[in-house]
Amino acid sequence: MMTWQVAMGKGCRTVAKLALCAGVVAGGPVAAGGLTLYEVGTADVGLASAGYGARAQDASTVLSNPAGMTRLEGTQFLAAGQALWSNTRFSAGTGTSPGLGGDEAGYLLGSDGWFVGGGGFLSYSVSPDLKLGFALTGNFGMPLKYDNDWVGRYYVQNTSLLGISFLPSIAYKVNDKLSLGASVNAMYGIYTNQVAINNPAPAFGDGRLKLEDNTWGWGLNLGMLYEIDPGTRLGLTWNSQIDLDFKAAAKFSNLAPGLATVLGNRGALNSDIKVGIKVPQQVMGSLFTQVNDRWAVLGSVGWQQWSKFGQVQIGVDNASTDSSLTTDLEFKDTWHLAAGAQYRISEPWLLNFGVAYDSSMQSGDVSPLLPVGSAWRFGVGGEQKLSKTASWGIAGEYLYGGTLDTDLRSTLPVAVGGRGDLVGSYKNIGTIFVAAYYNWKF
Repeated sequence: MMTWQVAMGKGCRTVAKLALCAGVVAGGPVAAGGLTLYEVGTADVGLASAGYGARAQDASTVLSNPAGMTRLEGTQFLAAGQALWSNTRFSAGTGTSPGLGGDEAGYLLGSDGWFVGGGGFLSYSVSPDLKLGFALTGNFGMPLKYDNDWVGRYYVQNTSLLGISFLPSIAYKVNDKLSLGASVNAMYGIYTNQVAINNPAPAFGDGRLKLEDNTWGWGLNLGMLYEIDPGTRLGLTWNSQIDLDFKAAAKFSNLAPGLATVLGNRGALNSDIKVGIKVPQQVMGSLFTQVNDRWAVLGSVGWQQWSKFGQVQIGVDNASTDSSLTTDLEFKDTWHLAAGAQYRISEPWLLNFGVAYDSSMQSGDVSPLLPVGSAWRFGVGGEQKLSKTASWGIAGEYLYGGTLDTDLRSTLPVAVGGRGDLVGSYKNIGTIFVAAYYNWKF
């Protein structure tokens, strides 16, 4: 058996399976400058992530900064859910090969643009200074589903990557000002990638190449919370890189006999592809300051190391000369900036709002495997305190991803088995998040 080894970063189960995964949220075109989301159904949606690691006002701090658990009294549990809709869709340009047809695939994310997710977060007080926590959520990944006959089917038909995180956590209050926290990030990765193969003999229709695998990866999240005074605190977090070492057999189907013979002679039909995804390490600094009884100001700045992500594109362009089933894609690190505020409307009601910007992990044209670029976020939300032991909130956010261009060229024409030229754009990408959450104190 021949092994094709690559370094990659993408994939996941189908939408039907994703819907069965508790505590999961989609990424991809709706993500930051890369594939990591700040949105998991919590109040951070309404703040556009401003103050992400310093807010520490409910149990969701187990994810955003475990050190923030020292500010929570007793045992607290937060249940969060959200729905999103994205208008991400491809528009073919005049440079696209006519032999590819005219199907532009429709809305790509999830099910006709819709996807649901959320998470659960628990903080438990061993003592006033020692806290234990746990979170189950998913804030990394991407589910894309193009039509099987769309114009770019020889580059990708559907691809998904989902990372579901299990986060056992601990926090300790060192003194009145400094708290430290840590989480083990046990991430369960689910990967699929499917692409059409152009049979030179039209009578056979398209062939198909599919990869799929599941695996575990491990990482560490560290957090620090420093309270300058009772109303001002700084948060600093570091999330380590997580390696998801997928290994998938190359599953071909419906290949014309001539193409099957050529690929068999090159060792591709019985090959394994090692897909080494690297969930990037990230660093974030955050600020929360209570200006007066009604106003608080929040901010964040962060960095994510997407240059090591290593995504690849699979497929066959020229079976007689191609030495690999994969093509490497290049990425760069991203930066994140966010600013927001909270306004106390009345004793039970708190208003959240914020804006954020993330730079792009890609330069120039994008692959249909990963139509993401820079992103602006605009959020607003409200929270009501129901009693001393319960509160709930709702939040909405609009993410604007701009217009992204694609320009992929084939070495062979479509008529003789090439993938064809794919030229076009993803115009005015926009995503709407709607979130709701409930926090209990015991």
